[in-house]
Amino acid sequence: MKKINLAATLLLLIGSVSYAQSPKKPMAQLINDEFKFAANQYQVLAKNIPAGKTPQSFDKGKSINYDIKWWCSGFYSGSLWYIYEQTKDAGIKQEAEAALKTIEPNQTYTGNHDLGFMMYCSFGNAYRITGKPEYKAIIQRSAESLATRYRPVVKSIQSWNKSKLWECPVIIDNMMNLEMLNWASDNGGNSKYKEIAITHANTTIKNHFRPDFSSYHVVDYNPQTGDVIRKATWQGAANCSAWSRGQGWALYGYTMMYRFTKDETYLKQAKGIAHFILNHPNLPADKIPFWDFDAQGIPFAKRDASAGALMASALLELAQYTTDHEKAEFKSAAETMIYSLSSNAYHAKLGENGGFLLMHSTGAYPLNSEIDVPLVYADYYYLEALARYKKWYL
Repeated sequence: MKKINLAATLLLLIGSVSYAQSPKKPMAQLINDEFKFAANQYQVLAKNIPAGKTPQSFDKGKSINYDIKWWCSGFYSGSLWYIYEQTKDAGIKQEAEAALKTIEPNQTYTGNHDLGFMMYCSFGNAYRITGKPEYKAIIQRSAESLATRYRPVVKSIQSWNKSKLWECPVIIDNMMNLEMLNWASDNGGNSKYKEIAITHANTTIKNHFRPDFSSYHVVDYNPQTGDVIRKATWQGAANCSAWSRGQGWALYGYTMMYRFTKDETYLKQAKGIAHFILNHPNLPADKIPFWDFDAQGIPFAKRDASAGALMASALLELAQYTTDHEKAEFKSAAETMIYSLSSNAYHAKLGENGGFLLMHSTGAYPLNSEIDVPLVYADYYYLEALARYKKWYL
């Protein structure tokens, strides 16, 4: 038994042989090379997308594409805009514009809480880069649609519609959609959007977190009273576990809320979440987390590259708002994550992986869905992390 435990511990500490053996490029060169690679690789991806669909994954030799109302529909165009911004590749820009056109009807969609993912990651980047007023108008209309899901009694935006499982579910992922609301208010939109974002963030701090700053995935509310019915999970290992991507959503969400409000409560929350992640005994040496921090079978459990990419991007921003040892800690951890994701352990070869950049993400392990596959949002947050590093640290 001692030998087995020792072997498991060594695997956890090593993280990944490929990562450990990969020579490190200077970060400036790595970022430049990665965006050039992405421009070429996404030409492969573009060929695998049927008209009117958006790419999601690649599994068992088949490309997986979904309807535009799927929550991930904005990540492809958002990634293309990041690539275009760095490479000025005209073909990439043309594909980015076409991808925007595909999802444009989502601006009036009110079926779930994911309008921020769908419309801000896409049109937000497009407007930031091009300044086209029609893109700004679509963001504002999307914010109006998202605001319809705010429930004043609960003081939160309802994530999914009522079902046999949930009355008024709010998931930690919803923190990400607040960015569009904040931006819309700050850029000529209705002030109520930002008020909703702040109220939702405060309710989430109150009800979603444990004393160690880890987050539940789902909190279900009584829509008549606003009381918490139960705290549970949908994609995590257990109701009481720390689902890795959920911790990443929380980290990113409160860092972003501090950016828009400068409320120290949000900065404290973000730092607490960051320390929970980075000091967790089950975080491997390469800092790409297992799909859940409490997953069965660690260190042989599946990884989630999407969580690593998301955390890297969030930590780079959080380091901007911290000083001294915390700043160095967060930046160093993000660097490790970026180097890991760019290594052979997680990074695809040109022309492979269905055209996606990263391998080894996990969507919803308990549902046997998207396990150990590329995912479009892993690429998006990886590219965002690279762009942020270049902007802030080079």
